[in-house]
Amino acid sequence: MAFIHPPNISIRTGGGPGRLAAVPEGSTDGAKADHPPVVGLYRDQIQAVSVSGVWRRSTIFGHGGSSHSSASNSCPSTNSAYSSGSASAVALDRFGNQELTRIARQMISHGYIRRMVQAFEDASFAQAFGSPVHALENWFSELDVDWVLQIHDEQGFRRLLRDKPAMTQELVKKWIRALIVIAASITESVFPFPTTAADARFVKASITEMLDVVDVIITALEAEKKLQVVLDMFTGVCGASHILTPVDISSSEGQSIFNVIGSMLERQATRLSEMIASTMEEVRTLVEEDDDSWAMEISRGGGEIHNITQFIMNCIVSMMNAHTSTQNTAPSHHTENLGGLINGTINYLKGLLFTKSESCSDQSLRYLFLLNNTYFVAHVVSESSGSSIPQMRHLTLKLKIERKNYMNSYLDVSWGHVLSCIPKSRFPGPIHCWINTSSLAKFESSFHKTYQTQKLWKVPDPQLRDELRTVITQRVVSGYRSYLEEHPELEKHVGRESSSPEVLQEMLGELFEG
Repeated sequence: MAFIHPPNISIRTGGGPGRLAAVPEGSTDGAKADHPPVVGLYRDQIQAVSVSGVWRRSTIFGHGGSSHSSASNSCPSTNSAYSSGSASAVALDRFGNQELTRIARQMISHGYIRRMVQAFEDASFAQAFGSPVHALENWFSELDVDWVLQIHDEQGFRRLLRDKPAMTQELVKKWIRALIVIAASITESVFPFPTTAADARFVKASITEMLDVVDVIITALEAEKKLQVVLDMFTGVCGASHILTPVDISSSEGQSIFNVIGSMLERQATRLSEMIASTMEEVRTLVEEDDDSWAMEISRGGGEIHNITQFIMNCIVSMMNAHTSTQNTAPSHHTENLGGLINGTINYLKGLLFTKSESCSDQSLRYLFLLNNTYFVAHVVSESSGSSIPQMRHLTLKLKIERKNYMNSYLDVSWGHVLSCIPKSRFPGPIHCWINTSSLAKFESSFHKTYQTQKLWKVPDPQLRDELRTVITQRVVSGYRSYLEEHPELEKHVGRESSSPEVLQEMLGELFEG
């Protein structure tokens, strides 16, 4: 936009000269509309509405540190970004539709919208005094999106957004709020009179300018930063389209224009839906670029939740929130497509983890890695806002079954050989005493070797960590204790400080802290 001087652009948050201002609250007729204006009344209210799209800083490929996560950040139970309550609340009214609709009603009751429509009509018939688009400047300024009309240098604007990602977030929030107010301000539930052709032309011009900026913003972003922007704009466009559905048109010309507006919004929703899918394809390409590093990262991370797992789950949670939001407020075939993309992405992640884990030479570590990551995926999915997505319950059940299978595989590979050192023979006698003594030494040696190898491996989720310790204790220590009870003659061979069942159980309680 141009910005005629892109380096000097700023996001305006206050009033300015030359603006057609709002009227004081309480004005409801034409006479009161001439009351000395309160500059920026509506803009200030619009700016105060919270837009709760979830903006996350990517930590993939060197953007945030190591390629594996810390236990505190990985653990679903301590990561509020994945809690069911926050996810559901975010999804239900992410963009403050109710509050923005209230502001739009206030604009109508004050006569502000009518004056904006009239100013636009006057400009349309008096080109010498300015183009119709120029007549939108005051309106867009009050909506807090005057920058939309100022983009003349698109390349400069894109460079600016790349250099200042925080500005992108702020501009998108402003754009969403404005689009919802535009849509809400001309629906039958807001207007106390049927919509006219002039209203339709005004809305069409406003929405055209708003939609023209979408590609300019999105094409400035890289894949790992693009998804949330596209999802937020997609949700906003779907919401605006749904809001405009019940408008009562008093003329055939107005009806025709509104049909065009509906088609514009539908095309943009389709385009954004396609962008969501293509962005996820870009994400897949990104995570598959470095095939050789997985074995090293799994080993270095001690089998913990991989950074790529967290990154893709961030994407999935964002898509789930958008799905729930549109499902509750503006359901359409686009919502169904998004649900299919979510299911496909979860299945893709499951397959990716399994394939990449094959590069790990230590099978015990491999299955612990798969257990940690599958548990994390299952927990996030079950606690998210995705319950309205078809087949999600079936997918959640499959994840739980896979988690159980990975746990059993880990136990068999890691501790099966330890327990197998203890013979099953129950016959007493000196020969068997010698065999039992030898087996006892093998058991103790195998146990301590496995313990030392896995002591610093990591299970970041406390619940899973406790469950795993309990199962290992039940399988190994309980079997060991039963064996000693069957062979009391071996008690003198058991080292009280290193090999008693109580000591081994205490040692197992220290596993997986990392």
